[in-house]
Amino acid sequence: MKSKLTLLIVLLFTIISCKVEPKKIAYGKDHCLHCDMTVVDKSHAAQYVTKKGKAYMFDAVECLVHKIIKEQNEDQLAFILVADYAKPGELVDAKTATFLISEKIKSPMGANLSAFSAIETAKKAQSMHSGKIYTWSELKIKLSE
Repeated sequence: MKSKLTLLIVLLFTIISCKVEPKKIAYGKDHCLHCDMTVVDKSHAAQYVTKKGKAYMFDAVECLVHKIIKEQNEDQLAFILVADYAKPGELVDAKTATFLISEKIKSPMGANLSAFSAIETAKKAQSMHSGKIYTWSELKIKLSE
């Protein structure tokens, strides 16, 4: 009976630990996988989660994009998330986000790159700060140049 209970507990922990989902970013503690800086900016942070469930944090969207371009591992990722500049701390799907590069909005690594969950919000920020808008696909091309 005791061995069955132990086996059940081990099985339960295995199932729970294998859950593939985004993890909460520990601002001020987590380090960027690309540049090793501490992740502190809730407006520009990013994260990807592998299909095996391992989450990696980034201090800036540009670090996430550069890592994906370098590793060519996008097909191995379950989630690619970026902070919504208009809602600091809220992560959104990078593939559906709209990106703005504007010299008037500084990002941690100097690319002046911000993400928005809605194109309307990105266009409003663009009208206030100038800059150029990109989709996920366009952004990867731009940052690989």
